[in-house]
Amino acid sequence: MVQNSHSSGLERDVVELIPALRAFASRFYRSETDIEDLVQETLAKSLANIDKFEPGTRLKSWMFTIMRNTFCTRFGVSKREHVGFDDCVADRSSVAATQEWSVRGHELERAVMRLPVHYRTAIQYIFIDGISYESAAARCDCALGTMKSRVSRARQHLARELGEELR
Repeated sequence: MVQNSHSSGLERDVVELIPALRAFASRFYRSETDIEDLVQETLAKSLANIDKFEPGTRLKSWMFTIMRNTFCTRFGVSKREHVGFDDCVADRSSVAATQEWSVRGHELERAVMRLPVHYRTAIQYIFIDGISYESAAARCDCALGTMKSRVSRARQHLARELGEELR
């Protein structure tokens, strides 16, 4: 492939977009490894096809499209792939470790008990009893939006208390 100054200028612009690509990839994956893999694959595809980029269009949009398509292709393939065996002995632990879940469960229980009554009731109705927001609002004699706000605020309060981050 013969490189001209236009092509090397584009390659430089591609490299400058790496932070934006990482940020965009984090919308698809949580794992840093997966994010880096997606960015690397996007860069490889972009540089391999740099001659197909149309001058006058936005390079960032072109590369984001390549990334999105790469993710969609990976996602589709991963749904069809079946790696390993259905029942592999190595996948089973000899004793199920329940201690951490038990401790976290007790922490959650204590945090729920510290919630103001109206938040605790909202959490109870929606997440434990599994009733609809409409039914919960009717039981509490409040507006639907109020019930949704109570659940949202209760979740935020619990997340803060348990040192978690809501997504």
